[in-house]
Formats: sequence, structure tokens, C-alpha cells
Amino acid sequence: MSQHYNRNYAKKEIEFILDIIIDCINKDHYIISKNKNRKENTDFINKYNLNSTKQKEILLSIKVEDFCHSLQNAKPGYEYETLYVFCLQKKLFSIDDKEEVVDIYIKFNIIDYDSGKYVVTISFHK
Repeated sequence: MSQHYNRNYAKKEIEFILDIIIDCINKDHYIISKNKNRKENTDFINKYNLNSTKQKEILLSIKVEDFCHSLQNAKPGYEYETLYVFCLQKKLFSIDDKEEVVDIYIKFNIIDYDSGKYVVTISFHK
């Protein structure tokens, strides 16, 4: 399946999407994927010693201007899902205490459940 990057969003549409994401994060209705297929996320979190509070702080700092594009999920059985990609810059400290300005690639999946929305942070890395 070809990955089609969609950048055709009005600012209001991005604001709406980001409001949903921020609301879910504020309500702790989110997760950052750290399974065996997401080693890059775990390595990033470990390298910059990002505890759960700092992870949440980074996610909550995303702005409309950080939006890159959306794309359809390429995972078989989930092609109907739209994934939203943001990239923001943050000053972080590595585990050896070196300050670094890091571009953070963040990809979200917004899932609708009967009980409300939930955000899966699929990508959270450099």
C-alpha cells in the first residue's frame, strides 16, 4: 500500500485534531507505544531520561505549527485509520547530561471507543 501524505488541512482542521489529542492527553486517555516494534521510542525515552511527566509535558507542548501531515495506517486490517504526524523541537538533556536541541517526530492515532476517544502515540522519537 502506498503511503499518501496529506498536507491539505486548513488551520482550523489542525486545531480541531490537536484539541482532541490534547484533551485525551490531559485526561490520561493516551499511551506511548513501547512494544518490541517500537524500540526507537523506548531508546529515545531512555537516552533523554524522559519520565512519564516529561513525556506528557512534551506531548502537551505540541502546537498547530508543528503539524506535518496525515497518512493512512499501512498495517493490514487498520487501513481505515488516519495517523497524524507532528514534529517539534525541544531542548533535552541526554543521560550523559549534554544539552541538545532535538527534533521530535510524533505520530498519533486517534481511536474512537463507545466510552470516548483515546490516543495512541505510535512514534515518539528523534
